[in-house]
Amino acid sequence: MVKQDQLNAKLRYYFPGYVVNKGLSNRQDIRRVPKFVSEHLLTQISEESDPVVFSEKLMKVIELVNTLYPEPKDKDKILDRIIIKKESCKIIDEIKVEVDEKHEIRKAIVPSLNLTNVMISDEIVEENEELLSTGIWGLASLKYSEPILDEKRKPITLPVFIEKFQPFHVANVDFEEFLEKREHFTLDEWIDVLINTIGLNPEVYNQDQKLFLISRFIPLVENNVNMMEFGPRATGKTYFYRNISFYTRIISGGQVTPAQLFYNIARRTIGEIGLKDCIIFDEVSKVTFPRPEEMMGKLKDYMVDGHFERGPKKATSLCSLVFMGNIEVSGYLPIEDINYVLPEFMRNDSAFIDRIHGIIPGWEIPKIKKSEIHLSTNYGFSVDYFSEILHELRKLDFTPLIRSMTELNNVTIRDEIGIYRIASGLAKILFPSKQFDKDELKLVMDLAVKLRQKVADLLNKMSPGEYEKKKIEWRYRG
Repeated sequence: MVKQDQLNAKLRYYFPGYVVNKGLSNRQDIRRVPKFVSEHLLTQISEESDPVVFSEKLMKVIELVNTLYPEPKDKDKILDRIIIKKESCKIIDEIKVEVDEKHEIRKAIVPSLNLTNVMISDEIVEENEELLSTGIWGLASLKYSEPILDEKRKPITLPVFIEKFQPFHVANVDFEEFLEKREHFTLDEWIDVLINTIGLNPEVYNQDQKLFLISRFIPLVENNVNMMEFGPRATGKTYFYRNISFYTRIISGGQVTPAQLFYNIARRTIGEIGLKDCIIFDEVSKVTFPRPEEMMGKLKDYMVDGHFERGPKKATSLCSLVFMGNIEVSGYLPIEDINYVLPEFMRNDSAFIDRIHGIIPGWEIPKIKKSEIHLSTNYGFSVDYFSEILHELRKLDFTPLIRSMTELNNVTIRDEIGIYRIASGLAKILFPSKQFDKDELKLVMDLAVKLRQKVADLLNKMSPGEYEKKKIEWRYRG
């Protein structure tokens, strides 16, 4: 049994500046901004031992979030200050920079103000190159500046200039240091660190439930892995992916087009699948495709090896895919057929299901009911730091090592691919330095086989003539 107070002290000792009290980050008064923003600010005060000083600093963080993160209704009020009154203004937002090829200038996008053609200092972009790729949350100082004009004296930028920018993320993560310090924690301690980092209380979950929760990390650390999760509402599925990584894109129902997902021919821009580490189709039953057969064909092709084509564009991506849906449960068993939670064009498509590497049984995870019981009040990694660690873990490949130590029985090639990708992802998050014994490898392989077995069972139920009922097994080599 892990003692949480001792684990808190240990985590703060080995990872100073990178951990945060999750009880504070769950406060309603700082949840207007994404968690990686509030937690970045909270890490600045997490080492403060004087309770009076800590309380004062906490109130400043809350005030900062509530006064500088604009609401949509504040847009004209802020623009009036900048453009009409010629005042400087500070806001918290996710700033993204695009290159205007025609005019050879950089333009910033400020989403909270619904502005696109905003001028930005070249120094800011050169110091924060991620502005040109994923975008960065931070504190931006805006002021009035004469717009840039084209050859016909027409403005090509707004009279708004970002003159200063303070990023809210950890720069230059020391990945080797992370690997070394992981070794100071036992497996049980590390599992609880991960559960606390998610924002949940590890004391209310059993070992299997903890591992199912940790399985949600797999598509964030493993390339080209396709997973599903079905379970009741309020188990934290969407919350997890929205609040654990910069590099995800959640599509919550609605229409998804080939231009949005793969490649926009008109704009000649790559779609989400080429920009993110993981795409999550939330409430998958409500997802629609404009031409389902065409879209499913492209999606299934991509799910095999990460290749896709659209129009003149041929490309590859390492992006993983997650399909999530809500089902009714009784106790910890589903009382709905998983297949019928899928939209009609995915339903009974065995070729699509076979490309899913594993199904997380969300029906076995308890609902989050009372915040004082189910939510963590302990220390975990701050999301801005851990998001970068998860991104770095994608560069490692544990599959050859695990393959050399194990072999599978009663499997197809797709079973084999799925099991080893899941095992690689799970091993990365639990044993990132590749140090694990036989019992620890058994834990990884048992779970990987269990998640793939659920795919095999579903395929047999859908097409018993094509997919026989079987029990997948594994064993150590030698």
